[in-house]
Amino acid sequence: MKIHEIYIKRCIELAKNGLGNTYPNPMVGCVIVADGKIIGEGYTSPAGQNHAEVNAIQSVKDRSLLKKATIYVTLEPCSHYGKTPPCADLIIKNNIPNVVIGTLDPHDKVCGRGVQKLMEAGHHVTIGVLEGECKASNKRFLTFIEKKRPYIILKWAQSDDGFLSPKPITSQERKPIWITNAFSRQLVHKWRTEEHGILVGTNTVVKDNPKLNSRDWQGNSPTRIVIDRNLRTPKESHVWDDTEETIFITDKKTALPEANFNKITFESVDFEDRLAEQIVEKLYQHNIQSLIVEGGGQTLQTFIDANLWDEARVFTGNVLFDKGTPSPKLPNKELLEKKQLGEDVLKIYSNKL
Repeated sequence: MKIHEIYIKRCIELAKNGLGNTYPNPMVGCVIVADGKIIGEGYTSPAGQNHAEVNAIQSVKDRSLLKKATIYVTLEPCSHYGKTPPCADLIIKNNIPNVVIGTLDPHDKVCGRGVQKLMEAGHHVTIGVLEGECKASNKRFLTFIEKKRPYIILKWAQSDDGFLSPKPITSQERKPIWITNAFSRQLVHKWRTEEHGILVGTNTVVKDNPKLNSRDWQGNSPTRIVIDRNLRTPKESHVWDDTEETIFITDKKTALPEANFNKITFESVDFEDRLAEQIVEKLYQHNIQSLIVEGGGQTLQTFIDANLWDEARVFTGNVLFDKGTPSPKLPNKELLEKKQLGEDVLKIYSNKL
C-alpha cells in the first residue's frame, strides 16, 4: 500500500469519532506526519468548534516540525470564514509544505478554493487519495450538498415469515410488539445517535407511542419527524412532549394547534402529490443531513416507491406471525453486509440506482 493511502486510511478512522456530532459540518479526519512519524491527529469537533485540521495542529507538541511535515485530510480544507476561520489559512500560517487531500469539498463556499489558496501560497497539494473511501465516509454531507436532500436510511424489523407486525389484536394499550432482541434494539439506539433525523408515520405513533430517542445509547437524540396528515396523533403521545426537536408533516388543509411549543414545528405539504419528495425538500430546508425512516410499512413503501433511499437496514427476528402487515418490497438492492445478533439476522443493503 502506498504511504499516502496508509495515512488517509488513518484519517478516515479518526473521522468516525465525529459521527452524529458534527452536523451541519462534515466529518473530517486529519493526520500530520514528519520524518515518517505521526506527530498530530484530529477530527471535527461539534459544530461551531474546531475543525479537524485545527485539532490536529494543536495536538503537535513540537511545532517546529510543521515546517517539514505533510498534513493529510479526508476533505478539502475550508477557505471561508464561518463560525471558525479557514483551515487553509491555518495550514499556510504554520508553513506546512505538503497537503494530501482525499476528496474535494463540493460546497459552493469551498469547491476547489481551499486547494487554490494553498497552491497559490506555494504548498504542494495532492488530491484524490482513496477518494472513493473518503466520499463514503462523508456520504451524509455529500448527499446533502450534491442531491439537496438528506442521506436516507430505511430501517425495519420483520418476522422470519416476512411480516412487520402480527394481525391486529384488540387492545387499549399503546406499545410496540418486539420482533428483535435487546442487542438489536440497543444497536438501533446507537444508530439514532449517528443520524440527524428519524421519521415515522401516523399509524406507528398511534399504535406504538414511540419515544424516538436514543435512551439506550449515550449520544444525541435525532430530530423526530412525524407524518401526521390530520394531526390525529393523541396529544398524550411521547412525540408531543416537547422534549426533543420534532417536526410534524401535515396536510395543507389541516389547521395547526394554537399552543406554543419550544421544540415542535409544523410543515404543510400536499399529500396528493409526490409526498416523499415534498418531505425531503422540507427536511433539506431544515438542514437535516441524514434520516432514518423507521416505519411503518406504508411510510417505508412510500420512500421506496419514490426511490428516495440510500441504504436499508433490515432485521429478521426469530418469530413467526403467520398473518399480519407484510414487509416492504425493496427493489434494486445490493447486499453490503450480513451479520448475526444472537438469533436475529441483520442485512444492510445499498440502493443500486
